[in-house]
Amino acid sequence: MKIGIDLGGTKTEGILIDDSGIELSRNRIKTEKNYDGTIRGIISIVKKFETDFGDSKSIGIGMPGSVSSETALVKNANSIWLNGKPFKKDLEKQLDRKVNLNNDANCFALSEAVDGAGKGHSVVFGVIIGTGTGGGISVNQKVLAGKNNIAGEWGHVSLPNRSDDEKAFVKQCYCEKSGCMETYVSGPGFASCFNLKHKTNYDSHAILEEFKNNERRAIEALDSYVDHLARGLSLVCNILDPDIIVLGGGMSNISYIYDNINISLRKYIFSDIFDTKVVKNLHGDSGGVRGAAWLS
Repeated sequence: MKIGIDLGGTKTEGILIDDSGIELSRNRIKTEKNYDGTIRGIISIVKKFETDFGDSKSIGIGMPGSVSSETALVKNANSIWLNGKPFKKDLEKQLDRKVNLNNDANCFALSEAVDGAGKGHSVVFGVIIGTGTGGGISVNQKVLAGKNNIAGEWGHVSLPNRSDDEKAFVKQCYCEKSGCMETYVSGPGFASCFNLKHKTNYDSHAILEEFKNNERRAIEALDSYVDHLARGLSLVCNILDPDIIVLGGGMSNISYIYDNINISLRKYIFSDIFDTKVVKNLHGDSGGVRGAAWLS
């Protein structure tokens, strides 16, 4: 049996699966927004599973940010109480065993590569387009983290060839740089660009309602969104050249993306042929927690 835990800013979810990927149990708790409370929550999930089912074969945890290869401390986590902490070391001490820790987007990519939409493909790029924007890479069903544990972080590269309008109607990223993909293709980024241009106060759901009613400005906004996504993914394709790209996160549920993204993407690829497809995830919200369980 394998335990996977998806550590989020608001919830911590655990799953117990067997070696074939069949789910045996699931548990979800509220994440305490402090370091000691976060650790206690994870331990409570592990103990509950093992009390009910016996000792597990492995424990994997998907988390925001990553562990620095130089200091062994957490970096780049939007759950800021984790940053600068020896999270892996403290968990292993409390649980008295090895813990497999990785970025949540990497876990999503791994899940979809093992038994999801990317199954059967060697190189899978997993994309998160939700509250934030991130990415992870799986090669032969193993996470490719990179030397600095930042492989796949395409959310903080700049949108290529920005027009004057694209520079004007966008907010500065929280990372304090301008033009990050996250500010265009995350859910809040999509809404922000729309609101700045049209002087509205919509969230992404309200824009999509206008789109369903065939409102011209909403149709234009979705067309721009697909184009932004294609331009950003073209950078990944021209460097990594993945077999398949799997989308996850709230924005990945928009069917209009899949009707248009593969045609749009081909316009920006430096190749005479391009067979890589962009597809929707298979496991939905469970992708991260299942990927954590597959870590080894």
